[in-house]
Amino acid sequence: MRFFYDLHIHSCLSPCGDKDMTPNNIVNMAKLKGLDIIALTDHNSSKNCPALLKAAERAGVLALPGMELCTAEECHVVCLFPNLDAALEFDKMVEKSLPDIKNNPDIFGEQIIMDGDDTITGTYPTLLTTASSIGLDEAANLAGRFGGVAVPAHIDRPSFSVISVLGDVPGEGFSAYEISGLNCVDTLSQRYPAISGKTILINSDAHYLSDINETGQWLELGFLSPENVIGALLNGCQWGF
Repeated sequence: MRFFYDLHIHSCLSPCGDKDMTPNNIVNMAKLKGLDIIALTDHNSSKNCPALLKAAERAGVLALPGMELCTAEECHVVCLFPNLDAALEFDKMVEKSLPDIKNNPDIFGEQIIMDGDDTITGTYPTLLTTASSIGLDEAANLAGRFGGVAVPAHIDRPSFSVISVLGDVPGEGFSAYEISGLNCVDTLSQRYPAISGKTILINSDAHYLSDINETGQWLELGFLSPENVIGALLNGCQWGF
């Protein structure tokens, strides 16, 4: 069966995320747009995943806990996990790898943590948009240690992408890639052979509710579960836009 997805969404925990990006708002907007699968991938943190998964369960939308990791090279990598425990263990490891730079909400924006009812329970003090000390070559193995998958994010963008930073797309360790949708997949595959034959995702990287994907992007899955989504990204599946 074909399932519509958006596997790269930011909440109000990301300092660049709009304050309307609350767990329930995200889930219900995704449901209104007809999506079957979503993932919460805040910058270098999974601390709003518990709230989002509660909201998604109530709404009947499959949600994967995740994170947009900023590697030591300043490449963004979407990391997705099969369950909340795995995501939060990964979160603890990434938290230790971040530089001790305090967030300035007046400059960067607030980093808001919420519960499943969209009640603010706190803010995160360390700036989340900095580079971790985790290298790109470590990302896939570390995500895999927690049963997850690492996907280089928006590889065709002019910043925070493997192409903009490295000038190429690494093939070793990665089974899927995300593109922004601004470039032709065939053209990118010819220029960067590493992505040829791999699963290609077009996610929204939404920081505003209106940016969340409409139906269109799909994955072919035998059934709907977090483990099956991750397995499809690791082992390959039919996909389309």
